[in-house]
Amino acid sequence: MPGETFEALDSFLDDYLELPVRGRDGQTRVYRIEDPPAEDGLRIERITTLAARLAAGGKRPDTPVLDDEEEKDLFRLCLGDAYDQLLADGVRWAQFKHVALTAMFWVVADKETAAEFWRTGQQPGKAANREARRAQAKRATSGSAGESTTRSPASTSGTRAGSRRRGGRGRGR
Repeated sequence: MPGETFEALDSFLDDYLELPVRGRDGQTRVYRIEDPPAEDGLRIERITTLAARLAAGGKRPDTPVLDDEEEKDLFRLCLGDAYDQLLADGVRWAQFKHVALTAMFWVVADKETAAEFWRTGQQPGKAANREARRAQAKRATSGSAGESTTRSPASTSGTRAGSRRRGGRGRGR
């Protein structure tokens, strides 16, 4: 439309994420991850696009997509100043990685995608593998009281291998 004006770009973009993490000391700290500079965002985008292309090929690559140093560099790019803060606070590896991957999804997609990953630990849009679904189903069906008290159904075939005949009935004995 002629004469249409645009809002300032920063008025609707998310400039940071705040992620609460419980430390080894039991205290929950909120880590603020700032929106990365454009150059870092481009590097993150390039790395994740390459990984997505490899995954779309349907087979695992013969060599790792990232070596250990490149993975740490990717996490540093995603986390910015929070990287050193998380390490200094002694956050466990699983938590550190979860925070870094949440930030990565935020950078390459959006806050909603990052929130979905934060909540579920699953790559957004990807179904859980069969083993994870079975474990989830088992947790959902197992009671807190331990063993089930429901009896197994009785045999309905009318015969049982190796069983003795009961004498007397219907045979004129």
